[in-house]
Amino acid sequence: MLEVGQKEIDAVAKVIRSGQMFRYHAGGQCERFEQRYAEMLGVRHVCMTSSGTTALTAAMVGLEIGPGDEVIVPSHTYMATAVAVLAAGAIPVLCDIDESITLDPAALAKAIGPRTRAVVPVHMWGVGCDMRAIRRVAKKHNLLIVEDACQAVGGDYRGKPLGTLGDAGAFSFNYFKNMTCGEGGAVATNSKAVMNRVRTMIDCCNAYWTGRKADVQPFVSNGSRASEIEGALLNVQLDRIGGLVSRLRKQKQRIAAASVKAGLTLTPVHNPEGECATQISYLFETPAQADRFAELAGGTVTGKTGRHTYTEWDAILARRGSHHPALDPFRLPANQKCRMEYGRDVCKASLDILARTVMIGLNPRAKAADVTAKIRRIAGAAQAVLR
Repeated sequence: MLEVGQKEIDAVAKVIRSGQMFRYHAGGQCERFEQRYAEMLGVRHVCMTSSGTTALTAAMVGLEIGPGDEVIVPSHTYMATAVAVLAAGAIPVLCDIDESITLDPAALAKAIGPRTRAVVPVHMWGVGCDMRAIRRVAKKHNLLIVEDACQAVGGDYRGKPLGTLGDAGAFSFNYFKNMTCGEGGAVATNSKAVMNRVRTMIDCCNAYWTGRKADVQPFVSNGSRASEIEGALLNVQLDRIGGLVSRLRKQKQRIAAASVKAGLTLTPVHNPEGECATQISYLFETPAQADRFAELAGGTVTGKTGRHTYTEWDAILARRGSHHPALDPFRLPANQKCRMEYGRDVCKASLDILARTVMIGLNPRAKAADVTAKIRRIAGAAQAVLR
């Protein structure tokens, strides 16, 4: 939770006092946020949901991804990226990252097989992927692009908001994100047909509240709609996000300049002007250097976050894709020709990079003196590690 205050408290209190906490009513907070966020992103359609995971799943279903399809996902991302592929009935295929800690376009090109239907570029830690190269590969091989912008709200790539450069984009608004309502998510797309399926996936009963439509074929899905409390929070947060990201970028620029002077190597960023700047990352020659620097500087080795690297995705490594064998995508006949290689060493290049990369989180509420103290600690750690 980067920034929440009295305005959010007042907005929630207003909703509670109104007695209208269900999202379907005229002038509701969810509908207002969807319209405002769509305008901010420059897309035609946005639909809120209960989490980033359900947003990713709904995006997959919206694009008619399912059994028989492979979807390429990066080896370093929250497990939800791969979980969403399985939730749609398809099979995730792991792909290496590059030193930016985002999907490696060259590895993507090599990972494509005859059943590959889509790719999920993840703008990890608020850093945009190399979307120009990824889009080039996707176009050549006729792949759908589902952008995972769950950690990149407020970021952009060459002036275009992250989450709007593919066929559909997914966002998360949980407690840890730079725009939050505690838990929540959203799907963005320019396709009306895709959004119709997305809305049905998020709430299969939405037609009862918004009216049946001749061009929408209903199907059964689990409910994952958002509440008016979440909508109220996000409408306030939407007013905050621009200033918040701006402060983070200025803070990172100051720390980055001092870090270079201290002899540190920054991880590459494909579009520095557009990143969210929620963290600053460094690349070392050896894992031992990274471990020592993380300890002294107050950082985290990216390969040791506990849940973001594929080696920690226990259920997927064990190929348990559902609570019941008959529903498990790994066992569906349509998927038996899909690749299911999930050994701990399938993405060795990624593991090497992650073991040598350290990230340090930034705080938009930090004062100038706080940033100075952080710079001094980083410089001291660099001196101890690089001497």
